Amino acid sequence: MAEVLVYVDHVDGAVRKPTLELLTLARRIGEPVAVHLGAGADTAAATLAEYGAVKVLTADAPEFADYLVVPKVDALEAAFKAVSPAAVLVPSSAEGKEIAARLAVRIGSGIITDAVDLEAGDEGPVATQSVFAASYSTKSRVTKGTPVITVKPNSAAPEAAPAAGTVEQLAVSFGEQATGTKVVSRTPRESTGRPELTEAAIVVSGGRGVNGAENFTIVEALADSLGAAVGASRAAVDAGWYPHTNQVGQTGKSVSPQLYIAAGISGAIQHRAGMQTSKTIVAINKDAEAPIFELVDYGVVGDLFEVVPQLTEEIKTRKG
Repeated sequence: MAEVLVYVDHVDGAVRKPTLELLTLARRIGEPVAVHLGAGADTAAATLAEYGAVKVLTADAPEFADYLVVPKVDALEAAFKAVSPAAVLVPSSAEGKEIAARLAVRIGSGIITDAVDLEAGDEGPVATQSVFAASYSTKSRVTKGTPVITVKPNSAAPEAAPAAGTVEQLAVSFGEQATGTKVVSRTPRESTGRPELTEAAIVVSGGRGVNGAENFTIVEALADSLGAAVGASRAAVDAGWYPHTNQVGQTGKSVSPQLYIAAGISGAIQHRAGMQTSKTIVAINKDAEAPIFELVDYGVVGDLFEVVPQLTEEIKTRKG
């Protein structure tokens, strides 16, 4: 069976959930070969093997941390040449899509971004995408070269399938462009204790109806009762009520959780583009004609300042 390269997204060897999803999808089209760059390979290898990696190619060098993107592209290109895979899978993060695009240009291949599903095809892997603000689903395949495909988080449930996970060192030569953009400083992001927005299984978002930054505590309380991430509409972000890093929408982040709760969000097309692929959508809005109700699974017509606290208390009660 052909091998499939999977780029590993990790933090010092702690493998992030989107990579486990990629390994699960990769097994549909071949044998996963994980590419782990940076520190922590020994820690990551066991997890990668548990989820189906037959091999783990590792490389560690200061360039991966000291410079932006290009050293990682150099390494992934080296892995591509060493393996000659049937496809290359990369998480659909901002960095992941840049890495994938640069790799596709280098190897002369087509690229598919933001896939939500993968299946084997007679002429190569077939990717499903949600397009035009998730109004349509398309099936596509790359017709030139080795497919490079980025996959949105929460597109598949990670499934363990233990494999050998043999660790092999990857020889990487860095090109002249690798040191073109240097990281000169880092500021740790303050932890909220909540899951990462794009990876969360549950997202609770607030919009214009929250009516002020001080009222987002209501949204946060509901999110915390569910172990959810907090999102915000563009209107709420533009008003300065919540950080841009939490914006869900076409000019923010795309999310695809198992459950999406929209509180005080009208449902403009810009917002829908970022959350319409959520598995179950619940909306709370006092305007019964709000566009958000056109796409929800469950809608509550009511004042969020009454509904959300009651919902939060009920959840806490049921959790005991």
